[in-house]
Amino acid sequence: MHRISIPQQIIDQVVRARGREHVFEEFDPAKTALLVVDMQNGFMMDGIGHSVCPVAREIVPNINRLAESLRNSGGLVVWIHNAATEETLQSWSVRVEMDGPQRTLKRLESMTPGSKGYELWASLSPRPDDLFIQKTRFSAFIQGSSNLEAELRARGIDTVIVTGTVTNICCESTARDAMMRNFRTIMVTDANAAMSDELHNASLIAFYVRFGDIMSTDHLIGVLNHNRARAPAAAE
Repeated sequence: MHRISIPQQIIDQVVRARGREHVFEEFDPAKTALLVVDMQNGFMMDGIGHSVCPVAREIVPNINRLAESLRNSGGLVVWIHNAATEETLQSWSVRVEMDGPQRTLKRLESMTPGSKGYELWASLSPRPDDLFIQKTRFSAFIQGSSNLEAELRARGIDTVIVTGTVTNICCESTARDAMMRNFRTIMVTDANAAMSDELHNASLIAFYVRFGDIMSTDHLIGVLNHNRARAPAAAE
């Protein structure tokens, strides 16, 4: 698991700007979605993955806990699959140019829909009534990447919780764009995974300063339980 390190000066900066450490502690769980980003064999399974992040295997229990807690609170769990296709080699040719032919081929083999690499990691706990989304860019919200935003809007979602791998690429890209599409956005400090502690913490800090909130799994589950308990009273 990553060693989480958010400098006190960053927390102080956030408090000065927003008036409190956690600006999104009050939300309606029934209007909240847990986004589980790219927790697939292609990023987690040795010998199959094209870009394996070992820490991603360690955050699985926290993701499962959050999924169960949000379902119990009336919220939505969304499993986001990254996909590499022949079409994306053309429409995202800049990525191909940057990666080069060998890495591009490995990514295509690893992340093609229907492949072993495309599948979710086996110890995750999806349910049939969860939502399953395919994306073709780092961010699930950028134009042309997926239908995630339309699906969330149709369900009245206004708050998203971002988990998955890797923190500083697909997770942060999705989280930043979620905020800019006007969703309250929370990144979970110990339910995202990167290639190093340094990359993980730098991503959380950059997001926290300007784009949204960050919370640990335990903190967030406590917030969910509190908000679920107060929801009936608020409705009376």
